[in-house]
Amino acid sequence: MTKVALIDKSSNLISTVKGPTGPEHRQLANEVMRQALEKVSLQIDDISCIVATGYGRVNVPFADRQITELSCHARGVFSIFPNVRTAIDIGGQDAKCMKIDNGRLISFVMNDKCAAGTGRFLEVTAATLGVKLEDMGDISLKATKRIQISNLCTIFAQQEVVALLSHGERLEDIVAGLHNALASRIAALAQRLGIEPDLVLTGGGAKNTGMVRAVKESLGRELLVPEEPLLTGALGAAILAGETYMKAVAASGAFSAKPRRLEKATFFGREHR
Repeated sequence: MTKVALIDKSSNLISTVKGPTGPEHRQLANEVMRQALEKVSLQIDDISCIVATGYGRVNVPFADRQITELSCHARGVFSIFPNVRTAIDIGGQDAKCMKIDNGRLISFVMNDKCAAGTGRFLEVTAATLGVKLEDMGDISLKATKRIQISNLCTIFAQQEVVALLSHGERLEDIVAGLHNALASRIAALAQRLGIEPDLVLTGGGAKNTGMVRAVKESLGRELLVPEEPLLTGALGAAILAGETYMKAVAASGAFSAKPRRLEKATFFGREHR
């Protein structure tokens, strides 16, 4: 997903937009920014400073700075939960655990590049089961027994799921087993880092009620979840953009931003600005 968060000078969130990234990172960056500005009747030149983050941050042509997603996540989570010390982010591309001190990233661990341990694991297995990804959480909560999914490799997990279905296992129990397998991998990652409360769960995985329960049970700890767990990285980037601007103004009395413009974006043969 590509996300935009706009804040005012008091760090109040005034506009957000989320959109599926797809292959055209640069075009979507322009489009979601245009939508976010349109919501609050602003032009891009009204924005004091823009920070791009995430894997696609190099594809945001109008950004003033690029900051890693880890630093932005840490700052964004801290702005919502000031007592956070550990954060777990379950995204489609990776899962990461972060130690945070007063909004600063202290240390982190990430899973390897295999899809196991990421939201992609659930996305692929949901397709195998013929269910919508967004329905998997509620389905898993109806499980009546624990099924052990022994294969964490996504490809082999698909084959195991098909075998379980052919043996008459209930869909709900299989989905719960998938959540538990993913949660166990993430818990091992977090324990390697060391967990200190408050513990916060973010990312697309945090929107999945079954995933939240599975992680909570695997860790044996209470979890805090933001109201919109997909936006913590974008929110942190916006806050750091504000801090960048204020520091520059304090140091020199001005902020020198490069010229900005939103490029024309074409989606499915239709042009947008």
